[in-house]
Amino acid sequence: MEKVNVNGIELAHARRGQGTPLVLVHGYPLDHTIWGEVVSLLEKDFDIILPDLRGFGESEVVESQYKISDMAADIAGLLDELGIEKTAIAGHSMGGYISLAFARAYPERVLGLGLIASQALSDPHERKEGRYEAATEIMETGVEPVAEAFSPKLSPDEQVQAFVRRLIAKQHPIGLAGALRAMAERDDSSSILSSFKFPVAVVHGEVDALIPVQRAQEIKAAIPHATLVELSGVGHMPMMEDPQVTAQALKKLA
Repeated sequence: MEKVNVNGIELAHARRGQGTPLVLVHGYPLDHTIWGEVVSLLEKDFDIILPDLRGFGESEVVESQYKISDMAADIAGLLDELGIEKTAIAGHSMGGYISLAFARAYPERVLGLGLIASQALSDPHERKEGRYEAATEIMETGVEPVAEAFSPKLSPDEQVQAFVRRLIAKQHPIGLAGALRAMAERDDSSSILSSFKFPVAVVHGEVDALIPVQRAQEIKAAIPHATLVELSGVGHMPMMEDPQVTAQALKKLA
């Protein structure tokens, strides 16, 4: 992976393929490697940019508090460094929150938007408090308990569970804690959905244990021209559980 200085942070990224620029934004508590199979299916059509978000993968860990909007600004800064003015952007879970924040802040730069196992709503009070408690616990006990407890929630597929368990265990506790706090304070994006004129693809597993498929249906209702793909038997990791259909949906962003 290559690294560039963006907003004072060393941000790692990979780049594959050719065609329409497409940023794939990973979710919590993962990194860019979750997109492996999807990238192989899209690289003939897209110039794919695969960042590790601040605090994750090979990117720099940031100890100060930050917001989802700051993570979206990191994406904008990375694109500036790469000389890319406009792009399609697709995010998984937390990556969807960041993609929505990017679309809010830089609508003129968005060619298309993909939301995979994500939602537009902000956290209710109880969920927000739970994220802060989880952040404190991670700083006290490390990432291993998260890897063990969280991986079964991400997917019913045992192979996917094994992959994400190993991936989570590699992450830095400060990165996980910072992301949890950022998610807790994120803006509600429901009000901006109807303003989207660019292509939108929504992909969601019907047995997602973390974000119910109803959240995807609400996005579709707010954006009538959006494509909604509901995947039977799939959990919170559509890009790994059904990469073929996920990639096909993202091709609509070209």
